[in-house]
Amino acid sequence: MPSLFKSIIALLLLALAGCGKLQNDINVPLPTYSAELVVECYLEPGKVPNLAVTTSVPYLGAVLPQVPTDVTVTLTMPNGRLIALDFKPNYNALIDTASGEKFHSHIGRDPLVAKAGDVFKIDVRDTKGRQITGTTTMLAPIPIDSVEYKFNDKTGTNRKAYFLTNFRDPASPDDCYRLQLHKGNPAKGALLKSPEVDISVQDRLLNGQPFVLGTSYRFFPGDTVTATLYHTDIAYYRFRQSVRDARGANGNPFAQPSTIYSNVQGGVGIFTVLSGTRATKVLEK
Repeated sequence: MPSLFKSIIALLLLALAGCGKLQNDINVPLPTYSAELVVECYLEPGKVPNLAVTTSVPYLGAVLPQVPTDVTVTLTMPNGRLIALDFKPNYNALIDTASGEKFHSHIGRDPLVAKAGDVFKIDVRDTKGRQITGTTTMLAPIPIDSVEYKFNDKTGTNRKAYFLTNFRDPASPDDCYRLQLHKGNPAKGALLKSPEVDISVQDRLLNGQPFVLGTSYRFFPGDTVTATLYHTDIAYYRFRQSVRDARGANGNPFAQPSTIYSNVQGGVGIFTVLSGTRATKVLEK
């Protein structure tokens, strides 16, 4: 038996030694990649117009956004007036993500004045001949009818409340919404922080009917909760869904690859107006 055991061990060692010959390094040639301009522009009435212009990178490229410095941006107002947005990137937003400040590469000088039905156009071009154009229309703000909350029956740190936001969808089809819930005092910068809840919905099943958007039990006694309801078009809804799907598929060998939906021409990105209303509620103890 000992000799048989030694023979088996010897055969196993020879087999393992031979496995090294099974390894074969393969160099896979990658196709030539042409970078495109990428634009994110969210206009909001009462806020200074700004947008982020970057360039797309290959899958194995740099992680941080590539910000071109030779891009000119022109915003066309509803009355036809042209407004140039200056190249003034706030790079600190890429580093201090906890500040809640959104990165922009170009920014205007005066707050935007807009009303429902106003049409805006954007023109983004660089010195290499790349150009992005886009058009968007401001939708009518949808009022928040009411906000409510209800606590569970528990005590101490387990006592929590869910939060409800109520509004009515207009009769027109393809209305979409983005609801953000921020926790904290709005007067002390709470709206600049990451939201506690951030969801997107469309009216496909509830067109022209009341909406009630709720949360899980996640708020505590004494919390101040601000609901911001953005009325958006179907393009913005599809863009957000495609970004979510792309993030979910990244690095997952079993997920279907997702393409980012765009509503601009000549590149990749989104150009839209965020038409919002707000309601704040203090959750009484």
